[in-house]
Parts: sequence; structure tokens; C-alpha cells
Amino acid sequence: MRTVARSYALDSSATDTSSATDSDFAVSVVASMPDLRAFARFLAHDPDLADDLVQETVAKALAAESQFTPGTRLGAWLFTILRNHFYSLHRRRVAAPAFVDPDAADEVAVPAGQEASVALGDLERALARLAPEQREALVLVCAQGLSHAEAARICDCAVGTIKSRVSRARAELRATLEGYADAGT
Repeated sequence: MRTVARSYALDSSATDTSSATDSDFAVSVVASMPDLRAFARFLAHDPDLADDLVQETVAKALAAESQFTPGTRLGAWLFTILRNHFYSLHRRRVAAPAFVDPDAADEVAVPAGQEASVALGDLERALARLAPEQREALVLVCAQGLSHAEAARICDCAVGTIKSRVSRARAELRATLEGYADAGT
């Protein structure tokens, strides 16, 4: 049953969803949670905040089911809700400065041992250094597999802007990762 719900949720070619019941919509929203969680973690850099964002997105989507246009991609609609909620929270947090523990920086270090875990840590740090708009565009297009047009709709900007952000993000990631390799970290 999950694969049926997932195809309903993310299939852009579905044009007749009038026979879908309320429970089908809820199942489809819940089936989209792994993709939402991945996107939220890239935006938030905090698993707890990401889970809160996903929970709030699901609650808002279920409450606003009547605003969803059948025949369109549910995933893109959900990503838009999540993104808007994230930036609303971000604007509130900018106004109130957060406490930073200087000793916490030592706890973030990646343990040595396996090359893959070191490389993953480098990638996470490099992604964190990207501007939020670039990181968001890169995740939507490269990690989530959305088209540039779909990402532009979610980000509420022009397709060319998304292409530019993805290009700049890739170039900055490449430069940052090469810098890590040259420094031996």
C-alpha cells in the first residue's frame, strides 16, 4: 500500500485524483516524510529542528488539504510549506541572538578512522558554508532530483536564478572540498 500512496504523492503525471479519499491524501503526505526530513536536515543543520519542521509541515498540509491542487506534485507543495516555515523561524531567530558555547566546537570534530566518514564530515562542513539560498537550490535539484523549474516554483524565483545558484554552489563546494584535501583535514 505504501508504494501506491507514494506514486499518488509524487507522480506529476497523475491527472485524475478526484477519486482519492482524505485518507489517501494523509497516507501520501506521510509517505513523503523521508524526503521532507532529508530536505529539512539540509536546511536546518539540526536533526531535532528538522524533525520539528517536518512535523509542522505535515500538520499544516493536512489542515490545508483543500488548498492542494489535484494533478500537481504533492512533494513540491510540501517542500514549499517546509521551506516557508523554515524561513519564518529563521527570521525570528535572527532577531534573537543564540548562545554559543565556545567549548562545543571541540565536540564537533570528526573522529579519524575511515576515509568515508572523514569525507562525509568534509562534505557536511562544506555544505554548511554555502549561502542558504545556494544550499537550498543544490539540495532541491541535486539531492531531491527536482527539475530547475520545480525548484524555482518552490523557491519563488526565476529558473535562471536556480540554475545560477546551483552552479555557484557546485563551484564553491568543489573549491571548499579541494581546500580541505590540500590542508589534509
